[in-house]
Amino acid sequence: MSFSLFNIFALVSRTANTLQAPLIASIIGFSIAHDLNPLIDMRLVIFAATSGTLLGVLFIPSFLRIFEKAVNRLEVTGSVPSLVVEALQINNIKRIVKSVSKPCKTMIERLRYREIPKRLLILNSLVTGIYTVGVLAASYSAILVAEEHRLAVVASSGMINGIASILLTLLIDPKSAMITDQALRGKRPYNDVKALVVLLITSKLVGTLLGQVLFLPAAQVIAYIYN
Repeated sequence: MSFSLFNIFALVSRTANTLQAPLIASIIGFSIAHDLNPLIDMRLVIFAATSGTLLGVLFIPSFLRIFEKAVNRLEVTGSVPSLVVEALQINNIKRIVKSVSKPCKTMIERLRYREIPKRLLILNSLVTGIYTVGVLAASYSAILVAEEHRLAVVASSGMINGIASILLTLLIDPKSAMITDQALRGKRPYNDVKALVVLLITSKLVGTLLGQVLFLPAAQVIAYIYN
């Protein structure tokens, strides 16, 4: 049940990035029409991604608590849509709000961070950086190429995000699942899973910051390919 619910969250988070494409395209179109450089706007979008990820870090304890309750309810309802409808009821919304808690410093200090592979975190940061700038770099590169290539470079964002999805599926998800499975079988303490969650989302935060560095070079590389 928890795996099914997690897959839904993962699917939503990994496809949400594409929802911004029309909005970014409108900014690029306006900039081209008025001979403007939207570089600052693009960097602000990346900064917003960093801010959102930081907010996610702060809500980790609350999310874990709510996720555990959601899994238990999913076993009763047997349906994700039913679970969503139930969660939107006023009384349940109040319970969810009451479940929100601040990160505990002592809990964070007790986590076994050294047991989490550093390579996993580095890869997660790199893939997150690619995800963060995929749509933005492809869209921004439209102002760097000739008019006849603009549609092609914008469409390349799907390919970039597709590569990032493959990297996540092949390199990040299996290792994360293995650590979780080992904890379930008693081969690892449960605190390792908590440390994994904290470090993965922290490495995502680093990845969004890395996106600021990758953004312009990525756009220039895309433009170079099509010029």
